[in-house]
Parts: sequence; C-alpha cells; structure tokens
Amino acid sequence: MLELFQGDAALWVLFSTGVLSATLLPGGSEASLVAALSVGDHPVWLVIAIATLGNTLGGMTNYWIGRWLPNKTSHEKHGHKALLWLKKYGYWSLLFSWLPIIGDPLCLAAGWLRMHHWLSMVLILLGKAARYAVLAMLVQGLL
Repeated sequence: MLELFQGDAALWVLFSTGVLSATLLPGGSEASLVAALSVGDHPVWLVIAIATLGNTLGGMTNYWIGRWLPNKTSHEKHGHKALLWLKKYGYWSLLFSWLPIIGDPLCLAAGWLRMHHWLSMVLILLGKAARYAVLAMLVQGLL
C-alpha cells in the first residue's frame, strides 16, 4: 500500500484524499499525510501544502453547495450546531473547519449563510494548514 505514496503519485493520492475527506464523503487525509511523510520522497512543506490545498478545495466545495441551497429568512437559520457556531463566532468559526463531524457542516453553513467566499476560503485554508502542520510535526517528532 505504501507504493501509492512513492514518487509523484503520492502527491495526487494526498490531494485526492484531502478533497474527499473535506466533502461530506468519508476520507482519510490524515492517514495519507502520515504515509506520504513516512515514505519521505517529498519535502515536508510540499506534503503539507498539497494536503492543505486538496482539503481546502473540498471545504470550498461544501461552501458552494451551501450557496446553492435556497436562502432562508434569518429566523429560519437556527438549530444546527454549525449554524450556532457561525452565528456566535462569525468567520472565526471557519478556523475549525478541520474538526471531525462539525467541520464539513461549518463550510456548508457558511455558504448557506452567504458569508463572503474569499474570507471564508482564507480562514478554512488557515485552519486546515494548521492541522496538517501540527500533524506533520508530530510525525517528524518535533512535538
């Protein structure tokens, strides 16, 4: 199985699992990141960047799906935990888009609430990059 993470194929597998795991589909981008780092064919910064790019693209896919959902009036936008987070903490909630279970709905809710897409993307990217950087440091024994 580790042969998938050798050479340039590793970056494509890492990117693909990043996209899939950030959508509403199940995926394991963390396992792919650990495998790519363990093989060691690519610099750590590149592995983190590719994983972050794919995962951010998946998060933004959820955002745009949310944008396509019918816009409800503000009194109807309540009840779901992701919506409550976004209402309470605003854009800063998107830094936690990497969290299991709530992260994907956060991105979806941001689109549904018509939050600004560029700012949403930057905060989603920062949150996901921080997660991968910490995971990479753990794998490398730096934490």
